Amino acid sequence: MAATRSYTDGSPAEAERARRWAMMASLLVSFLMLAGKVTATYLTGSTAILSDAAESVIHLFATGFAGFSLWYAATPPDPEHPYGHGKIAYFASAVEGTLILLAALGIAWTAVRDLMVGASLHRLDVGLYLIAGLTLVNLALGQYLIRTGRRTNSLVLVSNGRHVMTDMWTSLGVVVGVGLVWITGIRWLDPTVGLLVAANILWTASGLLRRSVYGLLDEADPEATSDLLDELATAVEERLIAEFHQVRHRRSGDQVWIEYHLMFPGDMPIHEAHARSHQVEDRVDALFPDDDVYVTAHLEPRRHDEAHPDEHREPTDPLRNV
Repeated sequence: MAATRSYTDGSPAEAERARRWAMMASLLVSFLMLAGKVTATYLTGSTAILSDAAESVIHLFATGFAGFSLWYAATPPDPEHPYGHGKIAYFASAVEGTLILLAALGIAWTAVRDLMVGASLHRLDVGLYLIAGLTLVNLALGQYLIRTGRRTNSLVLVSNGRHVMTDMWTSLGVVVGVGLVWITGIRWLDPTVGLLVAANILWTASGLLRRSVYGLLDEADPEATSDLLDELATAVEERLIAEFHQVRHRRSGDQVWIEYHLMFPGDMPIHEAHARSHQVEDRVDALFPDDDVYVTAHLEPRRHDEAHPDEHREPTDPLRNV
């Protein structure tokens, strides 16, 4: 059973268009960022700006991969992938997090080298104005991507938006560092700020990698588990069902897959048990208003053990044994 999404920007089709426009904007701005930062590097000779440009190269590749992932995740299920293709979002997040991590290590290496050998800087004023303008563009883009991703429940857009914000903070750190060098003439400030920016990028990368790993391993969200068990327990208290067990749920992008076993009195007609099961499904759907919810319910008689052969064995019931 699939629940109806309640996107704030309208229907699922409109949400999909919003995702595509956001990803297109991200890709176009990525080219702008790279061209602008390479130009600033050429004008100033700043290693900090060069590191910022290197991060933009990685961001460009990551954005292209994120665009592909967004398209692939939207394709319908097929015989090879009956659960759809939403898991690509977690893979894309892992790739983007890895690329950000590599960028941070590269920036840190360059900064340490500059601390040791020094840097030759020139025309810093022009480079600063250029990087400052690009930083403002990235700030607007990052907020737009994260806001659109959250509104349309797109992990790919949120991850890409956070990468853009990482790029923005990188550029801001470069502006501060190179600006201080320009004002004070203290050149070691440039690589020092670069090290601080690299630390911030490492933190962002670790967050993306953690989230992707949890998604790929189908980690159950504790809040969703609590809400789901509470809703089923309420159905028992209201005698809508006799009992329940074997509860599981997993998320794949904006899809939530839920399964459970519901127990009913043995003499209850099947059509009555089925109708009550649908009432429970409606309540479960309401717990995830912004997702496509797919519920699989297995109906059983209350005297569960007597209704199964001796050799019948069920898997563990992890969510109810925590």
